[in-house]
Amino acid sequence: QLQLVESGGGLVQPGGSLRLSCAASGFTLDYYAIGWFRQAPGKEREGVSCISSSGGSTNYADSVKGRFTISRDNAKNTVYLQMNSLKPEDTAIYYCAAGPWLLLFRLEGQGEYDYWGQGTQVTVSS
Repeated sequence: QLQLVESGGGLVQPGGSLRLSCAASGFTLDYYAIGWFRQAPGKEREGVSCISSSGGSTNYADSVKGRFTISRDNAKNTVYLQMNSLKPEDTAIYYCAAGPWLLLFRLEGQGEYDYWGQGTQVTVSS
């Protein structure tokens, strides 16, 4: 079964940190760019960050620049999103997606990517 599985979400206080993981099952991530997206209640899904297949190129939404860092370990078939200085407005379900860099680098929340994960909840609250 080909799928992406996110993990690492949870409840954290403002200013805290979380690290999300996106692991592939049934296929290798080596040839895919990976993007992180999020959807808050009542809002459209938005792009957060993405990384090319080699890891040499990244892109971030303005709202998370300087706070979030995307990385990948192809040996572990996993992509990470380190989230620091979290704010209440970061609360959302976070999804990862795999696809070609030419599509993902735009961080379009409604993009037609090859694979999507099921999401992990991140809640930032005191």
